[in-house]
Amino acid sequence: MTLSYAEVWVLILGLAALTVAIKALGPVLLGGRDLPPWFSRVTALMAPTLLSALVLTSVLAAGRSWSVGAHTVGVAVAALMLWRRCSLVLCVAVAVLVTAGLRAI
Repeated sequence: MTLSYAEVWVLILGLAALTVAIKALGPVLLGGRDLPPWFSRVTALMAPTLLSALVLTSVLAAGRSWSVGAHTVGVAVAALMLWRRCSLVLCVAVAVLVTAGLRAI
C-alpha cells in the first residue's frame, strides 16, 4: 500500500499535533505540584536509557534481523575511546576509518 503525498502530509501534521498535545498535557496536569522523589529519579534515567536503546538497535539491527558487522566494530571502538576520555571528533574519525577498513577487507 502506498500513500499519496497529500496523505503523507496529513499523517505528518496529525502526528505533529498529537506530539504537541502530549507534551502540553504534562505541564497542564502536573503544573504547580511537587513530584515524588522516586519520580524524579526515574525521569532522570529515562533519557540515557532511551539513547542507549536507540544506539543498540541501530548498531545491531539489519532489517528484521540482528547482525554484527563492520559498523558494530566501529561503534565499539568509538565507545572504548570515549570511555578512555578521547575527544569526540577523534572517536568519530577513528570509528569511520575502522568501519571503512573492515568493509574494504
